[in-house]
Amino acid sequence: MVCFGIGGCVIMLPALAFIFKYPLPVAIGTTITAVILTATSGAIGHMKMKNVDYSTAKIVAISGAAGAVIGSIIFFYISNQLWLLNLILGFAFLYVSVRMIYEGILKRKVTAKQGNIVPGSSVAKALIGLFVGVITGIAGLGGYMLVPAYIYILGSPVKIAVGTSPASFISMAVVSGAFKLYLGVADITAAICLGLGTIIGAQAGARLTKVVPAWAIKTIFGFVFLAVFILDGIKCL
Repeated sequence: MVCFGIGGCVIMLPALAFIFKYPLPVAIGTTITAVILTATSGAIGHMKMKNVDYSTAKIVAISGAAGAVIGSIIFFYISNQLWLLNLILGFAFLYVSVRMIYEGILKRKVTAKQGNIVPGSSVAKALIGLFVGVITGIAGLGGYMLVPAYIYILGSPVKIAVGTSPASFISMAVVSGAFKLYLGVADITAAICLGLGTIIGAQAGARLTKVVPAWAIKTIFGFVFLAVFILDGIKCL
């Protein structure tokens, strides 16, 4: 998943919570700590492929870090009530998943947008970064929101959105991960193992975006987000 700009958090968090039976706060803390490594590796891979809009990444990274501070403070107070946030995020991404699956499968012949930047104003990018940072600080899952935000809100070419996402997200992961480590709700050994285990895949996967068509990337994202919606719904039962 790192190769598609989402850091692997949507895979690691459910795995830790459902398969390894980690308490949700610890699963969140461990996941976001691991994502520091995976996002960094993914960003390096996309930089080599020249898929990164550095100007956008800088704006989103700065505002996102500030948001992660706010979200981490909120996490401290509501760490036992995250089911509500999971429910909200799940339904929010149900729309995104349906739209991406539709465009990926049924509209695959539509010409993909071209370009090497993420369009949009600095204010819009800063607001996106702030919002995603807050969500990351609370739930550790915010990074997967960047790609659809770049594509649907700012009108970015898919591969530039995918490449810019991990570079934008590193600061949010660092701030949120540091806070979780300080609170003692992260399994550092598991985080390192998860992070190192995905680095090779991140480097190899980043190269796939050069040959994988935009419609296929959208389809993959659509099903990933649909899975997130289902898993969030299960958590809330």
